Amino acid sequence: MGREVTCSCQWNGETGEVKALLESTEIILRGEIKRRVPLADVSDAAANDVGLRFKAGRNLVSLEMGASEATRWVKKLSMPLPSLRNKLGLGGDAKAFVTGPISDETLSVALNGATTAKAANARLIIACAVDEAQIEAAIAAHAKLEPGCAIWIVHGKGRQAAFGEAKVREAMRSRGFIDTKVSAVSAALTATRYSRKS
Repeated sequence: MGREVTCSCQWNGETGEVKALLESTEIILRGEIKRRVPLADVSDAAANDVGLRFKAGRNLVSLEMGASEATRWVKKLSMPLPSLRNKLGLGGDAKAFVTGPISDETLSVALNGATTAKAANARLIIACAVDEAQIEAAIAAHAKLEPGCAIWIVHGKGRQAAFGEAKVREAMRSRGFIDTKVSAVSAALTATRYSRKS
C-alpha cells in the first residue's frame, strides 16, 4: 500500500508525534509512540476533519493527518487483503510447478488446484527450500519454463531459521537470479520471488 505520513497520534490517551506507515499487512507507528498493528486487527476506520480514527484490537487510535489523507487511508483499509494465492500470481491459467515438501497448511490451501505435475506447463516455480539441494531442483525445473518466469522460494522466517532469507538470497544470486518481491506465507515462512538477471 505504501502510504506514509508524519502526524500526532493518540493511542488510548497516550499522545505523541509519529511517522505512520500503511503497509500491505500492517500499520507501523514510529517515533514517540511505537506500535505495529496487523491490518487484520484494524476495525471501525473512519475519516473526520482532523484525521483518521480506528480501533486496533481494543485500543482506540487517532492519527491527526488531515481529512484528505485520512480518506485515502480509509479507502485502502477498506479494500480486502489479497490472498496468498493472489500474491504468488496464481489463478486462472497460471499454474505452479512445486518442488520440495509442502508442510505449511496456509501454503497448501493457496496452492490447491493451482499446480501442475509438469514443469513445462507451469507459469512459475514454487520451491519449498530447506537447503541448497532444493534450490538446485527449483532452478532445474525453472529451465523448462518460458523465459521471464519467476521462482518463488519458500523459506524459514527470522534469524532462527536454519535456511532463511540471507542463505536463500546468497544461493540464488550466486546462480544469476535477483530477488524482486517478498510475501509472508505464515508465522514461520516467507516466500521470496526471484527472476533471472537479464
